[in-house]
Amino acid sequence: MAKTKAAPRISSAPIAGHGAVRLPSVEVDGYNAQLRDDDGFVGDRARRAAFFEGFDKWRTIAASAGKDLFSEPTTEISKRSLDKVFLEGNVRGQAVMLSAIEEFAHNLAAVTRRLLRTKEWRDTERIAVGGGLRSSRFAEIAVARTELLLRAAEIPVELTPIRHDPDEAGLIGAAHLAPSWMFAAHDSLVAVDIGGSNIRAGIVELNLKKAPDLARAAVRSSLLWRHADEEQDRETAVGRLIDMLAELIAGAEKGELHLAPFIGIGCPGVIEPDGSISQGAQNLPGNWSSRRFNLPEALKAALPVIAGEESVVVMHNDAVVQGLSQRPFMEDVARWGVLTIGTGLGNARFTNRERGGG
Repeated sequence: MAKTKAAPRISSAPIAGHGAVRLPSVEVDGYNAQLRDDDGFVGDRARRAAFFEGFDKWRTIAASAGKDLFSEPTTEISKRSLDKVFLEGNVRGQAVMLSAIEEFAHNLAAVTRRLLRTKEWRDTERIAVGGGLRSSRFAEIAVARTELLLRAAEIPVELTPIRHDPDEAGLIGAAHLAPSWMFAAHDSLVAVDIGGSNIRAGIVELNLKKAPDLARAAVRSSLLWRHADEEQDRETAVGRLIDMLAELIAGAEKGELHLAPFIGIGCPGVIEPDGSISQGAQNLPGNWSSRRFNLPEALKAALPVIAGEESVVVMHNDAVVQGLSQRPFMEDVARWGVLTIGTGLGNARFTNRERGGG
């Protein structure tokens, strides 16, 4: 007699609110921690720009002893070019890269130690590292070196690169903002990832038949707008995002996808229960922290219906959402976190709940 496959468990959990502490599969113990010392924000020493500042310093030191090893200005060197130097370049170029990696790893280890001493991050077992810098070999080496430094200091925490491409993790994580019952008759959803330099929107295929825990969720299509290259006000930026979403939704419907009536958003800053942003959105175009501005309401007003059903819009911090993409791969630990190395150093700490939110 053939075995029948058990149907995926359908959670009856309610839809989480904006910036919620309790989500369907995790408790959010803390996020957007702003650690300070006499020199300012500690996290700034481990952001993407800090690595390139260190690289530029070691490049200058190497150039003082002879010919500069690189032809472009530091600000124009791509991560792919740096990877090539690190893996295939001459010994002096590799030495510059190793010096920059070592300095960055020490800074990242120092920031991590500070986080782990806070109440919210105590007893963290594993940290996933994402953000734009993660998509390079030299950054993966820096993360591995950071873990060794922490273990040498008798801090037994595991650091691992986030599983998905960082450009996609911030979209895929949005699927974990909604309870599973929302997906009972749908195979995809709309997601938005707002960053300090880019706004990305996409259609995420859930692939629940392959993996009910969303481990096989993937980005079907996406659109990107780099707002850092343009001087735009907030209203123009929101209008651009609405146009991107309308285009994606129309394309999904033509592609015969069954979109859930749900838009999940990851956005920098502290997200209040009413959907406003109280702090931390200074890198976005215009004033996004105004009490008179509410992005979820603006999107719902512009896109009230998705696939014939009333749309639901939920927004959370962008590091939280990117971290949620890692949830299916954190079953073997109870307490874990995420660091996102980008325009700033995003951070979030989670405690797993029973799968399905029971």
